[in-house]
Amino acid sequence: MGLKKKSKVSAQFNMSSLTDIIFLLLIFFMLTSSLIVPNALNLQLPGKKSSGPPPASRPTSVKIDSKGTFFLDGSRSSFSKVEKKIRSLKTKKNAIIVIAPGKKTPNQYVVKIMDAAFRHGVTAKLTDPK
Repeated sequence: MGLKKKSKVSAQFNMSSLTDIIFLLLIFFMLTSSLIVPNALNLQLPGKKSSGPPPASRPTSVKIDSKGTFFLDGSRSSFSKVEKKIRSLKTKKNAIIVIAPGKKTPNQYVVKIMDAAFRHGVTAKLTDPK
């Protein structure tokens, strides 16, 4: 009697096509992520050393207290006056504005100054909160 044995069905899954797809996706995301340029603010954090040339004049100082009051070079002023001063610094080469927030200053006021400096092309340096 010539009975044939039943062939067993393999329970293995072929992973080669799946790994090809994963490698293609990996390459795609690696290439596209290198093309994305973040739109970041030109901000130098405290503790970092700057290799740029030193400023020709004294940097403009903007202090912000915990209530959101702006002090431009020691005198109290509104945000529109601060922005006007930042706009005038745009014409000066290597102009720097120093942002000095208080310890409990809300971030929105600091970001307003940083955004104004970014829009007008002025370098902003952020000091440690005091």
